[in-house]
Amino acid sequence: MAEVPSTFQLQAGQSAPDFELPDGNGAFYQLSNLVAGKKGLLVAFVCNHCPFVVHLADSLGEFAKEIEGREIATVAISANDIANYPADSPENMVQFAKASGWEFPYLYDETQDVAKAYAAACTPDFYLFDGNLKLVYAGQYDESRPGRGAPSGSDMRKAVNLLRDGECTPEPWYPSTGCNIKWKPGEEPDYF
Repeated sequence: MAEVPSTFQLQAGQSAPDFELPDGNGAFYQLSNLVAGKKGLLVAFVCNHCPFVVHLADSLGEFAKEIEGREIATVAISANDIANYPADSPENMVQFAKASGWEFPYLYDETQDVAKAYAAACTPDFYLFDGNLKLVYAGQYDESRPGRGAPSGSDMRKAVNLLRDGECTPEPWYPSTGCNIKWKPGEEPDYF
């Protein structure tokens, strides 16, 4: 499996690109509603079959519960082409989220427009925004990878602590790496 890194096209202080997407059951969520009344929002681009996502899925479920208690919401988004990767279908998303202990929304970006707006490149790819939806961190969850340590969320935990103190995580940010987003044929974005 080839590791693809984050692109870092979104810069510190940049606004979160807006979206309205369905979850695996067809319920729609808007970006503004996810962060309403919260101090921040963690956006994770993921999928069901990627070994890099599977590696940290349970840890992400626990971490999301932890930061929810600190008034930071979490949302996961899958943008993979399900015609060529049926394991990532909305029906399978529901099952994957349940098996991973995810109590946060897991949304499907069928058009792949949201992934392109965030310049997401890999699964997982993480973006942490403050309560005003300004980017304070993008990058890796932690330094672990499949076969290289257990996930701890150390990088993301540090970013959340800084966010709670009203600070942006100082750069350089270390890129997340994982499987490339499975773009529809002819739809690969120009930021590669």
